[in-house]
Amino acid sequence: MMLLPPMKKLCLTVLALAALALPANAMDSALRAGLTRLEQRCDAEVLDRITHDDRKYKADRVVAYAFATPEMETDAITSPGAAFRSKGQWYRLKFKCRTAPDHMQVLDFRYRIGEEIPETDWSEYNLYN
Repeated sequence: MMLLPPMKKLCLTVLALAALALPANAMDSALRAGLTRLEQRCDAEVLDRITHDDRKYKADRVVAYAFATPEMETDAITSPGAAFRSKGQWYRLKFKCRTAPDHMQVLDFRYRIGEEIPETDWSEYNLYN
């Protein structure tokens, strides 16, 4: 077995690690882009469904993570602690959204509107008018 000088060994190790990291970084970017598209599609579905299902609401903003971190899967989001804004007022919301693999078509969507959130609590949860 041939022993390499320390500097050459270090350079080869760094190159090997860089080569291994590149595909992982590319995959991380693709995964992040896919999850962003999933979030955007589900957020749009929240706004559309609430506004069309109940005319007393005109939803114009949703925050999926207002009260709890959403559970993310490859093609689905479960958000037990979301909030949405309608006519300048915020409301609690729970929703589940599942899309096709390309995240363009919603396959299953369920939601439940909760209580109005008092304006005194908005800043605590980064909600604004």
